[in-house]
Amino acid sequence: MIPTSLTQLQPMLLTLMLAMLRPGAALLAAPIFGASAIPVQVRVILALAVGVPASSAAHFDGSMDAILSVGGIVMMMGEVVLGLALGFALQIGFAVALIAGESIGSAMGLGFASMNDPASGHSSTAIGQFLNLLAGVLFLCSGGHLALIEIVMGSFRSLPPGVSWLTPQALHGLADFGGLMFAAGATVALPVVSVLILVQIAMAVVTRAAPALNLFAVGIPVTVLAGLGLMALAVPVLAMAIEHALDLGLDQARVIAGL
Repeated sequence: MIPTSLTQLQPMLLTLMLAMLRPGAALLAAPIFGASAIPVQVRVILALAVGVPASSAAHFDGSMDAILSVGGIVMMMGEVVLGLALGFALQIGFAVALIAGESIGSAMGLGFASMNDPASGHSSTAIGQFLNLLAGVLFLCSGGHLALIEIVMGSFRSLPPGVSWLTPQALHGLADFGGLMFAAGATVALPVVSVLILVQIAMAVVTRAAPALNLFAVGIPVTVLAGLGLMALAVPVLAMAIEHALDLGLDQARVIAGL
């Protein structure tokens, strides 16, 4: 129905705003969609395109008085929290690449070679930036962005607005998942970091045997070359581990959505 007056337009706008809260919060917290390089207008259009049909399928028809009441404000807060949890679950899985890259970059001696990360807006090492870009490519190529939209739309059926809240068990599971992914990031970087530590120990022994040898002139290039060679060998395995972490992030989002 096309509104013909302001009194008819205002309830429709409030209903659309409520429908956009959950997908908008999920896109804001999710990787790729939540990058600072993505314009706000794009996220608003996507939230509108996802939220309106999803809320219609859930047969949600909130009246103006219900939305503007105290219960309506609490319901909107719940929608935002649920959307942030869905996007943040995937962001945690995405962080495995960044944790592994930071560990490998520090072990290679490239901790000082930091550059701005357009996805997060913060600086990271060159290796962390590389693995972060690799995770983004894997996320898009595997259809992770479509899976996230599917999860958000499915959550409207399992957790309709105003009916269900994010349970304490889901929040506790999200915290446990964060700890698991932190350990996974360290585990992914462990083989390369272990070999680099052995290279550094060997350079220390050589420097001890030949004190006149300049450690900075020889040790750093050898460590960087060894790290690049190991990265070239380990990229297929790292890609598989990162893709598995992204799948776990999507699974955790499905658990939170009750799917």
